[in-house]
Amino acid sequence: MAKKMKTHQGTAKRIQITKGGKMKRRKAFQSHNLEKKSAARKRTQQKMQNVAGTSQKKIRRLLTI
Repeated sequence: MAKKMKTHQGTAKRIQITKGGKMKRRKAFQSHNLEKKSAARKRTQQKMQNVAGTSQKKIRRLLTI
């Protein structure tokens, strides 16, 4: 009898899956040292970004989808 695959909780917290099946993630470099970054740079970092196609297969395996 095979063991059940468990969802990788670290990945599950960081990635959202849209209705269409696309994966969205948060951008990096937004947690500290925000004083030296320009307002425009911080604004663009707030937006979610799609996960690259090359990483999607690995992430689906971690999320057991």
